Amino acid sequence: MSKVVLITGANSGVGFELARLIAEKDHIVYVGSRNEESGKTAAGILNSEGLSTVKSVIIDITKPSTIESAKNAIEAAEGRLDVLVNNAGIAFMDKEQSALSPDMTVVRDIMATNFFGTIETTVAFLPLLRKSHAAGNTPVIVNVSSGFGSNTLSQEKGRAKYVGYRASKVALNSYTISLALELQEEGFKVNAVTPGITATKLTHEYGQPVRDGGLAMLPWALLDADGPTGKFFGPGGEEYPW
Repeated sequence: MSKVVLITGANSGVGFELARLIAEKDHIVYVGSRNEESGKTAAGILNSEGLSTVKSVIIDITKPSTIESAKNAIEAAEGRLDVLVNNAGIAFMDKEQSALSPDMTVVRDIMATNFFGTIETTVAFLPLLRKSHAAGNTPVIVNVSSGFGSNTLSQEKGRAKYVGYRASKVALNSYTISLALELQEEGFKVNAVTPGITATKLTHEYGQPVRDGGLAMLPWALLDADGPTGKFFGPGGEEYPW
């Protein structure tokens, strides 16, 4: 059964690669982008590879009006959404994020995108995700997290820096737990997943090849009714501590 998938922040990086991988399996994929031109360019690249099921949609998760317009566009075209991948995020790793002297503008901007924006996007798309069952699919929500989002791993590895980014991912993980618990009876699969450190703009091109990051995300985006929920997964399917 073909699925309808929305990936936010998918005009580049891991989101773009994940869009390619999902489309290769003949699912309908919406490349979410803040900028119309970059979104159309990304979708066009994948279309040129023969992946005709890839479409673009404007969505800036810090702007509720674009979230609503994206929801309306997908509803009008598809009537439902089966998979929401909350991939859009910012890090500002080159900005001051020490716990002792943080740049509070940076911290607020990170939280606005990585946490508040993700919540608003998720809530807006819940009505469409609830229609997934009628199409014979399982509604899936993937919150793209980070190893920095694990309090346990951060303490063990001495990750004292990047307090804004780390706190945003910890908060996102907490939201994932709550969301999974509240949607469990409706048959949703909700998980936090990190692809590992991947060479993208977010990491200043440091890390594993972007395709490896996409492959790490792929299984969790395409879960079926027997899949796990309320978990935090790392690369290779390893379950991470919260």
